[in-house]
Amino acid sequence: QDIYLHNLNVKWDDIIGLDAAKRLVKEAVVYPIRYPQLFTGILSPWKGLLLYGPPGTGKTLLAKAVATECSTTFFNISASTIVSKWRGDSEKLVRVLFELARYHAPSTIFLDELESVMSQRGTVPGGEHEGSRRMKTELLVQMDGLARSDDLVFVLAASNLPWELDPAMLRRLEKRILVDLPSKEARQAMIRHWLPPLSNSQGVELRTDLDYGLLGQETEGYSGSDIKLVCKEAAMRPVRKIFNALENHQPDNSNLSTIRLDTITTADFLDVIAHTKPSAKNLSQKYTAWQREFESV
Repeated sequence: QDIYLHNLNVKWDDIIGLDAAKRLVKEAVVYPIRYPQLFTGILSPWKGLLLYGPPGTGKTLLAKAVATECSTTFFNISASTIVSKWRGDSEKLVRVLFELARYHAPSTIFLDELESVMSQRGTVPGGEHEGSRRMKTELLVQMDGLARSDDLVFVLAASNLPWELDPAMLRRLEKRILVDLPSKEARQAMIRHWLPPLSNSQGVELRTDLDYGLLGQETEGYSGSDIKLVCKEAAMRPVRKIFNALENHQPDNSNLSTIRLDTITTADFLDVIAHTKPSAKNLSQKYTAWQREFESV
């Protein structure tokens, strides 16, 4: 059930920003399938890519776009998929996963929250459980096997805590990209996407009168998911004003199309910002410091 054969419906264009990450994913997954004659010898495609950065910046969304846009089998793997309580089972599950990926090649293995599976060995106080250590070793062995084979199997990993990852795993993830907080232009585009001047959803019209330039400036330090949350809260403001009218409404003799929602203004949006704080503002410096040491773009 962890193989995505259905369409997740996330396109490249749905992701605002992240150009470096999109370019590398295309180099590793899309172009080798499209132009196999180019990717031979020293030009063989990348086998591993790590997306790291603050929470809510679009790492998992990028993986969904890979599942949608690339004509590959997509394996969505988390700790619960490959960790077992039975002795020796985890290693077998890891081996079977990579064998399945080779069988269904071209394929992409997505490891979300990688630090939960591949934290540094030998750093746990009191020693690490041997089962956990064997599972990590098997994962490293399988990834090394990928690097030496011509199978079109690509490992895409995402992590919020890259400094907790094992150095051997970092070596196998050849490309490491910081997915940072969005720029001012990206924030403006996100607000314009979620709150356009006029939107109509199932007959309910929502109008906005926003200064997108000012709001892009005021939302500095907000991640993509923070901005979506702020837009949702701003859109709820005019809806809350009509709840009393809706409660007194007789559902059998009237319809909702007669209800007009107030226009969302810049002042409303700024008020929401004052009460909705960013979730990852102070983490940015830590990621930049790690990037200076381990970046591989």
